[in-house]
Formats: sequence, C-alpha cells, structure tokens
Amino acid sequence: MRSAPRAPFRLACLALALGVAACGAYEDAGADTAAETAAAEPVDVSSVDPTQLPNPFEASDSTWGQASAGREFGAVSAIYPAPDGRSIWVGERCGANVCVDSDVDPIMQFDLDGNLITSFGAGMFAWPHGMYVEPDGSVWVADATGYAAVPEGWGHVMYKFSPEGELLMTLGQRGVAGTEPGLFAKPSDMVVAPDGHIFVADGHDAGGNNRVVKLSPTGEFVMEWGETGEADGQFQDVHAMAMDSSGRIWVGDRANSRIQLFDQEGNHLETITHMGRPSGIFITADDMVYVADSESNAGRNPGVPRGIFIGNALTLELTGFVPDPEPDQDNSGTSGAEGVAVDAEGNIYGAEVGPRTVRKYVRR
Repeated sequence: MRSAPRAPFRLACLALALGVAACGAYEDAGADTAAETAAAEPVDVSSVDPTQLPNPFEASDSTWGQASAGREFGAVSAIYPAPDGRSIWVGERCGANVCVDSDVDPIMQFDLDGNLITSFGAGMFAWPHGMYVEPDGSVWVADATGYAAVPEGWGHVMYKFSPEGELLMTLGQRGVAGTEPGLFAKPSDMVVAPDGHIFVADGHDAGGNNRVVKLSPTGEFVMEWGETGEADGQFQDVHAMAMDSSGRIWVGDRANSRIQLFDQEGNHLETITHMGRPSGIFITADDMVYVADSESNAGRNPGVPRGIFIGNALTLELTGFVPDPEPDQDNSGTSGAEGVAVDAEGNIYGAEVGPRTVRKYVRR
C-alpha cells in the first residue's frame, strides 16, 4: 500500500546490487538526487532474477505486537508508519478474517518494538484492508468487505481518523456498493497527493469496479479511470496504491500480475511486470519501492517467487529481494506479506493475511 512522508533526519545508505543505493526510509534525498536518478541510463530491469538479488534483512519472530495487544492477530493487510517513522499503524481483522460483531479495536498503533500505544475502531469495520497515513498523522483505512461472509450493511467505505481515533471523514456509504459518484465497491487502498487530492483503488474483486477514483481534498468526486480488462489502463483487482516523488500513481493490478503507473489525470505512463503479483506497495521519501507479492505460485504468475521486491521507483531497477518465509511456494493459497511498510530505521514490516500476523524484517 503507500508513499512515505518526508522527515527531517537522515540515515546511512546501504549499497546493493546493480549499483543502486537503498537508503533509510525517511531520508530527504533532495531534488538534485532525484533528478540525477531519473536521468540514469535505462536498463533491462525485467531480466533480473529476484532470487539472485541480495537480502539485507533477517526476520524477527512472527508474533510482533500480539503480546502487547493482548490477543492473537487475525488476517492483516493494512499497515503504515506514522509520519516520523517511529511507530507503526496496523489494521487487523479482529482475531479472525472478519470484524463483524467483534468488540475489539482493529486499528492499532505500536512502537517499533511492538508495544501498543493506542487503538480504536471497534464496531466500525467488516474487513480492514488498505491504509495510508498523512503527514499530519491522519489515518485512512479502507473497509473492503472482501471475500469473507459479511452481512449487508457493512463495508464499501473509507474512513479518515485523527491519530486519537476521532472520525474525520467517511468516503462512500456504509453497506452500499455502487459505481456512481459517491459510492464504491470493496475499495482496497488509497493515497493522498501533496495538494490534498485523494485517489482510491476501487474494486477488490477481479470482476469488480476495477477503477481508480480521484476525489477533491474534501471528498467530492473529480474523475475516474479504468475498467475490467488486461490492456493498459484496464484492471483486474486493483489491490494496492502508492505515489512516488514525481507524483506518479502506482496501482497494483494484482490479478493481471503487474503494476501500472499513471499521472494524476489518469494517463497511463508505464506497465511493470518484474515486481511480482502485487498485493502491497510502499514507496519511501527517497523513492525506494517495496512490493509485497503474497500470491504468485504455479497457478498464478508461475515461475515468480513470492516475497518482497525492493527497487528504485524512478529507474525501476530491482536492488533486493526478501523471500516469503513459506517453504511451499507453489501452494494455491496466500502467504507472506500482503501489506508492506518501512520504518525510520529502514526495517520492513510485512502484514500477513494467510499467517495472520505482522512480521518485522530487521536490517542485518
């Protein structure tokens, strides 16, 4: 899911394969660095085997955050760092795969060691999915309803909260799916541009709405683009969204096993197929992109390993790969990270739907 806001501190860079520097998540690279990177000579990025790339991370245990929360997590796909990168927001499905009739808070904030800071949202969500945190700390969460058995009257909305849990805005109508302005059907993710415009990945199903919706900063419909299909500008399961420093919108077109890049008026710019079958996307302030693939297997995107792809969002070069911990990469289910986030220290957090946990990957 996700582009990280800038913060005032700087971390050391780690040189990886292909000569690209992977810096800390919150480094302010500056306009000159970004321009130089964008002007780099093009390379055949699609020819790189991700399993031959370095993995500069090692996994922590699979129970991060659960002890302090006082319960085992349910399915987790919503995850995002706070603006300073010193805490992590998580949306989990109430110890199961659906929150209907649960009295626990599905939206939680943890420090980097997994200690609970605050929580909220009990009784509001059916199926927390994507998440985005604005520079002022406001927390957006999509309620997609998904494939779980969800009764009528739930989901199809996006909520904006203050960091204290006050509801600031609701997009869509709870329990009402639709295609007309003001309605959504299983929205998966969102991102907010620097000028305040809101972009929504609308349609968790491969045969659903399959569109991107642009809204004003106050939530009014501006435009939309996309339809079901396999051509450029078409989608099948718009599952994740992020924005890089140049303002390009990255859309995870999961059932088509690709990422599509657009400008903010919906013009198609590029299609990427070498970063797996995208379930989650996160882009740091220095334009390092992390793409979580939780689904590639023998029947879906065959020959591609599941894991977290790491690359340069401007040159599109891959620089690293974190393998899925699941040993059976050809099973038909989902495993490993679906949502992905990076903290101020450059550590990765994988939000896992199938294993129902958050796994922290620490820099070696």
